[in-house]
Amino acid sequence: KPVRNMATAGRVLRHVAGMRGTGAALRPCRWRTAAPRSLLDVRRPSLHLSYRLAHTTCICRGVQRGRLVAAARNNGRTFATAPSTKEKAPTSEDAMPELRTSDESASLLRIRHSSAHIMAMAVQKLYPGAQVTVGPWTDYGFFYDFDLKEPLTDGDLKAIRKEMIRIVKRNLPIWREEVSKEVATERIKEINEPYKLDILDSIVEREPEATITIYHMGDLDDKDHWWDLCAGPHVESTGKINPKAMALESVSGAYWRGDESKQMLQRIYGTAWESVPELKAYERMKREAKKRDHRKLGQNMDLFSIQDSAGGGLVFWHPKGAMVRHLIEDFWRNIHLAQGYDLVYSPHIAKIDLWKTSGHLDFYGENMFQSIGVDEEHYQLRPMNCPFHITMYKDKLHSYREFPIRWAELGTVYRYERSGALHGLFRVRGFTQDDAHIFCLPSQLTSEIKKVLDLVEDLLSAFGFVDYEINLSTRPEQSVGSDQVWEQAEDALEGALRLKGWEFSIDAGGGAFYGPKIDLKIKDAIGRRWQCSTIQVDFNLAERFNLEYVDEANTRQRPILIHRAIFGSVERFFGILIENYAGNFPLWMAPVQARVVVVTDTVLDYASECVESMKRKGLRVDMAGGESLGKLIRNAELEKIPLVLVVGNSEVETNTLAVRSRHQGDLGSMSVEDLSQTMLSAVSEKIKF
Repeated sequence: KPVRNMATAGRVLRHVAGMRGTGAALRPCRWRTAAPRSLLDVRRPSLHLSYRLAHTTCICRGVQRGRLVAAARNNGRTFATAPSTKEKAPTSEDAMPELRTSDESASLLRIRHSSAHIMAMAVQKLYPGAQVTVGPWTDYGFFYDFDLKEPLTDGDLKAIRKEMIRIVKRNLPIWREEVSKEVATERIKEINEPYKLDILDSIVEREPEATITIYHMGDLDDKDHWWDLCAGPHVESTGKINPKAMALESVSGAYWRGDESKQMLQRIYGTAWESVPELKAYERMKREAKKRDHRKLGQNMDLFSIQDSAGGGLVFWHPKGAMVRHLIEDFWRNIHLAQGYDLVYSPHIAKIDLWKTSGHLDFYGENMFQSIGVDEEHYQLRPMNCPFHITMYKDKLHSYREFPIRWAELGTVYRYERSGALHGLFRVRGFTQDDAHIFCLPSQLTSEIKKVLDLVEDLLSAFGFVDYEINLSTRPEQSVGSDQVWEQAEDALEGALRLKGWEFSIDAGGGAFYGPKIDLKIKDAIGRRWQCSTIQVDFNLAERFNLEYVDEANTRQRPILIHRAIFGSVERFFGILIENYAGNFPLWMAPVQARVVVVTDTVLDYASECVESMKRKGLRVDMAGGESLGKLIRNAELEKIPLVLVVGNSEVETNTLAVRSRHQGDLGSMSVEDLSQTMLSAVSEKIKF
């Protein structure tokens, strides 16, 4: 555990001073909470205590492997305390390994995919008659869906993993075979697995000339031979899997094809890595993620709720959550106005003809709610904002001199999601997109994309997100638009990224049929990556809606249309923020920035005056009393309030407040005026206080 009290820290640091050969007394100079540094691999946030000697500052860093670790800085040099001869010294295994997703590592993708097949084989060995369905890799692992006669529990995973280890140790070859549809159908019927037949039919229906591939484990005459329809890729043999770096995680239910009207299956989740330290680091990340779950924190902090009585996937924003949302949206609006955007508002509903023209009804109909009959006409809840902005653009004929036109809207949209897919704020049926559309000239495309990238950085970095993973997705096989416009758009996106100096990967053929795009993922405090911003060039809607402008030669031309969203959706981004901060919002975002706690009722009048003074300056402050000081402080900590301001008789006498900061610990006494100005400065600069 991290160091929890000054006495323990003092004892160890006095020992450090003795090791340095000095008898100088140690004097505590600050007590604060801080993020862990790389020094001796302290992995978790802990209490840091500095003690000062004549020429040396000793800093308690926390406990590592059962002992307290300290460091000293002497004349600019940093050294660490040597471990006891009875203790294990840090090793290379202690370093926190990078947790790569399957997309980031071809070898891990193969390991996880093959582990899924090994798990399916193990289940069918242990449970004769079990039917396998689909078993893909995921970001950090894999799963397989099974149709089983008896229900599985987490307790059954131990036996399944034991059988998987046996299969791994046999080092069975994994090999690929191409077959015709007829041969595949015959083999599937022989083993009586109708789900495989359904999968085969869907492959052929999607692509009649598709190559049908089967992956085998073991030779045909081996008693452990097993196969499944699969496109790969896989490792060469089961022995390539490290059994000590493989784990089964949980069992859950899943409908076949995600359709509630079809068979309920049993899904087993697992994870696989190249090394044991990677697995342990992943398990640590999962434990931390569980503590940060935005659904639990959102309820505990009274931020939002999803009411079953009103319907799944619909978010109710409680006062504290609504305040955070208000602050986020205000920041979003102000930065857009400062960078040349105009704000617009549009309806939540429109005639269904608009969605026919846009193509959403044809290409996106399954994700839209049913239409509503109004005055013998059909109206549709909007799944996207784009057609509304385009309709406004068409309201008049534009000149090239007006370009670029940048319109932004925090627009609420509605999309049908199956109930089984709903997940807190991450997957909902009604959400607000931070949408914007840019109408520009072809010659302006690169500079406009670059400005969007600058805006992305300005917005996301304000929330502490500075580590990005960027993909540039290019033209797919099926697309609209000429070779020339595609080449121009792809060059513009790539050119803007290079001007920005950001590293990026190219996802060849991964663009939408109507244009190339840039996707940006952010990395949170515990190393997870979240899809966030998208910048999309669109050739389709400009054509469908016959968008035009008048150029310098007085002829009509087609403008370039750019879609872009930075948060993605306000709801999902809010969920990411809750988990990134573990609910500890920075001062500028905190729904309650400070709480005044009163030691005795005799100071209530003074405390109330302090609260009102701070509120008049625009600070969000409340007051609590009537309980022990320890409980009042503890309650404020549980509610994750950044500042606790204690008022007792001595504070009344000196016209001050005793200030305790979540990040910096005890800050001593401050006047209301000084504290208010310091808080306002921290809010303005978006820094910790």
